[in-house]
Amino acid sequence: MALINQFIFPTQTCFPLHVSASQSKQVLLWSLTSNPFKPVLPSSRRKNTKWGATADIKTAPLLDGEEDHKVLVGPSSEEERRGDRVVADYDWTEEWYPLYLTKNVPEDAPLGLKVFDKDLVLFRDGNGEFRCYEDRCPHRLAKLSEGQLIDGRIECLYHGWQFEGEGKCVKIPQLPADAKIPKSACVKTYEARDSQGVIWVWMSLKTPPNVSKIPWFENFARPGFQDVSTTHELPYDHSILLENLMDPAHVPISHDRTDWTAKREDAQPLSFEVAERTDRGFAGWWGREKDGSRPNFLRFGAPCVLQNNREIVDKNGETNYFSGLFLCRPTGQGKSMLIVRFGTTKRTPVAKLFPEWYFHQNASKVFEQDMGFLSSQNEILLKEKLPTKELYLNLKSSDTWVAEYRKWMDKVGHGMPYHFGHSTISLPKEPAVVEHAPAGLVAGLSASSPAKGGIGTMHAPNLANRYFRHVIHCKGCRTVVKAFQAWKNALTAVAVASAALAILVSGRQWKALLLVSASLCSVGVYACSTAIAMNTTNFIRTHRRL
Repeated sequence: MALINQFIFPTQTCFPLHVSASQSKQVLLWSLTSNPFKPVLPSSRRKNTKWGATADIKTAPLLDGEEDHKVLVGPSSEEERRGDRVVADYDWTEEWYPLYLTKNVPEDAPLGLKVFDKDLVLFRDGNGEFRCYEDRCPHRLAKLSEGQLIDGRIECLYHGWQFEGEGKCVKIPQLPADAKIPKSACVKTYEARDSQGVIWVWMSLKTPPNVSKIPWFENFARPGFQDVSTTHELPYDHSILLENLMDPAHVPISHDRTDWTAKREDAQPLSFEVAERTDRGFAGWWGREKDGSRPNFLRFGAPCVLQNNREIVDKNGETNYFSGLFLCRPTGQGKSMLIVRFGTTKRTPVAKLFPEWYFHQNASKVFEQDMGFLSSQNEILLKEKLPTKELYLNLKSSDTWVAEYRKWMDKVGHGMPYHFGHSTISLPKEPAVVEHAPAGLVAGLSASSPAKGGIGTMHAPNLANRYFRHVIHCKGCRTVVKAFQAWKNALTAVAVASAALAILVSGRQWKALLLVSASLCSVGVYACSTAIAMNTTNFIRTHRRL
């Protein structure tokens, strides 16, 4: 597999389709306050604008001294220099949020999901159309996602009430034959749309869906463009997840030698150039400082879309396109769900040698490497109750995108359930769910079974476990795990039978043949067990020396 640097600053002329999560990060990565801004509201409040508008990006010197000015990220606008706070119109519900990969939505069961603190249920109706309801039966508040689908209708398993279409109740078993179903017996509905292989939901129940706000990714519509997509549940806030994904500097350290790619010795200063700032996000170029070029283009768009694009012209003059796309959905304070999509118009022969599930399990490994310190970061932000300006030391040579993201939060955070901005903060009303990655000998043994702390309980719910963070959301990996389990059982039976027959038969040739057969089957059992473990077992750090 190619070295990670070749994916960021390649000398080759094409990108592999399948990339590891550490490689993917490299390619992409790049109101309370102790010192509050003075709010500035222009005569007409600033409206959300489309990409393309470019704001003043002059950098003002810091007041902490010349050395800090050379090293740390400083003010990025005249308003920030003056200490003014510019507030943009923003309502978190008037946005499209990525719910799920279309291919992974089950056809025979409802799917329970969350956006911030709102519980949703997604399912396919009898016509194959996607429906999204509030995950609450109007009868006695039972979760509809715990129910079942009957002829394209969703049925609450508490009392059997059934709903269809725009949330209309069409069956109440307990209702007398001469009684009509009350009009109030309906569920709230949300607009869901399928776009480029992702299901998006419009969260406002008051404002009609704005279809023009559904993100469109040009590269994914190009002829011949192929992608590998994975889904992961993660135990930290979506803003911390986005911040981590904007940070290419951590990859050589955090993911050292992961999949023989990232290397500690590759840690170095990076160069950034902000090209756009709008009320909807920001964009710019980045690269390695020593190369003097910035070949990677990063774009963040509201509410939670991050992408990195790059174009490479091969020796034949053909332009090859690469995209790393991260769709981050907030699922409650201290929790998030991430859809990762990597694609290219040209793939390398090496990529074809590996099955897709291998890259999925490697992505899980990379997120587990980050999990411990990102969860603790979530915990500290809540504990300190300060904006990031008071807590972070953002370097110009590594943290430019992080500072830009938190400053964007300053502009729109007032329209969110909670936010952690650069100079402002609004704490969540609900406590965070903080889960640390397992570490140490005891935790390592505990996590060696698929469900952490359990024995033979792969399917016991445990969100700290890889099986429930990824496999249950991935139809392909579920199928692979079941297949390997079936092969393991079959090979085990053949190995035992062969060994038993080898004892019973008298001929040497038959004994040898049966023992060889038993040995080969045992090797197959071991290979299947290894594959199952790769898909279901948490990564444990081994850097501690005992």
